Amino acid sequence: MKVAIIPARGGSKRIPGKNIKPFLGRPIISYSIEAAIKSRLFDKVVVSTDSDEIASIAIKYGAEVPFMRPANLADDLTATAPVLENVIHLLEGAGDNISEFCCIYPTAPFINVKYLNKGYKILKEKNCTTAFSVTTFDFTIYRAIELDVYGRVKMINPENEIARSQDLPEAYHDAGQFYWFNKNKFMENPTLLPVDCYPVFIPRRMAQDIDSMEDWIIAECMYKCQKYRDKNEKSISRKY
Repeated sequence: MKVAIIPARGGSKRIPGKNIKPFLGRPIISYSIEAAIKSRLFDKVVVSTDSDEIASIAIKYGAEVPFMRPANLADDLTATAPVLENVIHLLEGAGDNISEFCCIYPTAPFINVKYLNKGYKILKEKNCTTAFSVTTFDFTIYRAIELDVYGRVKMINPENEIARSQDLPEAYHDAGQFYWFNKNKFMENPTLLPVDCYPVFIPRRMAQDIDSMEDWIIAECMYKCQKYRDKNEKSISRKY
């Protein structure tokens, strides 16, 4: 069976209540739950949380919360991999026979069924441990700058000072949406980025990391623009 696991602890510091904060009118976690259910890829959509409030909202939008996350896996320092490992142990201890699973982040309003399906296809075709969402940086990282001890600007890679950005390699970053896993391979080496890890490319307009209120505002603006664009494209296609 295939399972979607949405890790959503209750103790967000930078954005209080982040995982259930209203995003354009409804809890942001609902977008992840809705996409997982709509994809029809999963036999179960499970939310791992230590919060009764998050659990209640998750169930309202169609997810399962078969158990609460233990406190030792719900602090600021806990990484994602141990949380996933815990959920797999508990589900299989209850009788589930999991072949693949997908970690879907709770603050991913741009998550799209098309790319969830694409990720699963890559996982199977490559017979790999992991396939996860990535997108491009909007500016080349090879011409990034930093400040020295005196507060002066300097290039991190000064050898690229006169290089044209189009001549430098493309670079990518985690799009913060989902990770598909082969369950057996993951449990042998519980890490998000094993050696046999493949990308699922997401358009930059459909990815926004949300770690601050500024990020949140940008994400809402991007989401509105994306919906407006989709609506216009459908309208044009109907005309022609």
